Amino acid sequence: MIQVHELGAEGCSKSYVFRGTKDLTAKQVQDMLGIGRSTSAAPGQPGQQMPGPGQQRPAAAAAPPANRFLQPISKCDSALGDLLSELQRDPWPVPQGKRYLRSTGAALSIAVGLLECTYPNTGARIMSFVGGPCSQGPGQVVDDELKHPIRSHHDIQKDNARYMKKAIKHYDALALRAATNGHCIDIYSCALDQCGLMEMKQCCNSTGGHMVLGDSFNSSLFKQTFQRVFARDARGDLKMAFNGTLEVKCSRELKISGGIGSCVSLNVKNSSVSDVEIGMGNTVQWKMCTVNPSSTMAFFFEVVNQHAAPMPQGGRGCIQFITQYQHANGQRRIRVTTLARNWADATTNLPYISAGFDQEAAAVIMARMVVYRAETDEGPDILRWVDRQLIRLCQKFGEYSKDDPNSFRLAQNFSLFPQFMYHLRRSQFLQVFNNSPDETTFYRHMLMREDLTQSLIMIQPILYSYSFNGPPEPVLLDTSSIQPDRILLMDTFFQILIYHGETIAQWRALKYQDMPEYENFKQLLQAPVDDAQEILQTRFPMPRYIDTEHGGSQARFLLSKVNPSQTHNNMYAYGQPPIGQSTDGGAPVLTDDVSLQLFMEHLKKLAVSSTT
Repeated sequence: MIQVHELGAEGCSKSYVFRGTKDLTAKQVQDMLGIGRSTSAAPGQPGQQMPGPGQQRPAAAAAPPANRFLQPISKCDSALGDLLSELQRDPWPVPQGKRYLRSTGAALSIAVGLLECTYPNTGARIMSFVGGPCSQGPGQVVDDELKHPIRSHHDIQKDNARYMKKAIKHYDALALRAATNGHCIDIYSCALDQCGLMEMKQCCNSTGGHMVLGDSFNSSLFKQTFQRVFARDARGDLKMAFNGTLEVKCSRELKISGGIGSCVSLNVKNSSVSDVEIGMGNTVQWKMCTVNPSSTMAFFFEVVNQHAAPMPQGGRGCIQFITQYQHANGQRRIRVTTLARNWADATTNLPYISAGFDQEAAAVIMARMVVYRAETDEGPDILRWVDRQLIRLCQKFGEYSKDDPNSFRLAQNFSLFPQFMYHLRRSQFLQVFNNSPDETTFYRHMLMREDLTQSLIMIQPILYSYSFNGPPEPVLLDTSSIQPDRILLMDTFFQILIYHGETIAQWRALKYQDMPEYENFKQLLQAPVDDAQEILQTRFPMPRYIDTEHGGSQARFLLSKVNPSQTHNNMYAYGQPPIGQSTDGGAPVLTDDVSLQLFMEHLKKLAVSSTT
């Protein structure tokens, strides 16, 4: 069952109970809760003077609709605190081998309907705290039998996910209703098993709401993350805006192909809409139910020639972004951003075009396109598409002699792009092995909303080295960086990992850091911890903090991310020292993954081939 609590009840708590197996429309919720009925003109109310004989009834004064469920925090602070403190676990016994009966889909439907009939087209957010999968009613993702596990990636590929399609249809409809009215939906999922995030993903993706994945609501990881939702700026305003729209205008030589991000299309068409759709296209306006300082959108444009006319040399193409939103303080704000770029002919002025290439922005845009395609296409097809795009770019902008891989060169502002694509291919955004559908959904959601710097960290984690040989420095994300006398700090955005090399780990186990004569070793151990704390204090959601060492079970997180330049396949190569001896080559990784070096060799061969 689902309870809707009154916040305006005096003297006692009062709630309305709904069946958890039945879906309700907004109109049904409105009628059952008695919302939207004005009380100012109701005859015979206490304190209201009735008209005398021969007198006309006075006109009803304009008053907001009665709402006992949504009130200013100044009026309901105490009642809300009491209500939350009285909440307790469902006392109904759960039979052996059964799951708790949860009606997440119906509860979310009632919440959407409640806001729909009280504050339409006004900024608002629904916060959903999910402690397990929905096991009954609309939005059900699994039944109550524990012997039936929730769907996995393998089940989805084999079309063996019994409840998935129906649940997705339910939550997609809720997401559309919420987005239409400018309401966002947050989902905080904390449980040891999956909670059905994959089915509910559009509730966050379409409305821009937060998606947080954790193990327990009691963990400090979740508590600190949730506190940051209510972070305030220097003026004391919440760092969030609501009910935004973004309109794109461009000069006639450009057409808008689409956008990718946490938004929905408003289906506003004009002559600027391109026939080539990328992401959410066929519109020039998008709805963003909520935005924060790190919210980012990716837009795609097509260059078109009117009647095959050449581009105006010396002219400029213009793009204008008009963003309107409701600020946290209630103000309605408009921000207009206009940019202009010179036209260049790709056939005669290719160096000018290549000089303007931003490989970091291009990598993030490619990643967003890949994640967007991953919702509908198969994994191998997406990998082949990424490879084709990379080969085409190298053929277009690389310098080489035909059929001579050794002659291949990329300009400096292109040199890192193949490396980004290599790590994108290996990332959790495309490789679903060892991740649940809920985890994959969470990772992809974060990539679609974060800014360039944070997205790049997700694609290719940052690795810092700490040693006695010098100050901390960034090092290659490679097995060669794993040395016995080093401490490594890896930031993957989702995890902050500190790895102690074999020698450092032995010294730490012997408590050298507690001896006065080894003060420098104590400082070396503390340096990565201090740097990690700086990252932890600013990141949302708060990343998982991992402290490990050589041979530790959690060292696998580092080994799975580094480029396997040295593996068990080449560790016995000619000139390599015997196993167990220290080597500057780094620690070998037991994997069959292709290394970056081998990836680049094949890329060069395909790029210079006259038959490709």
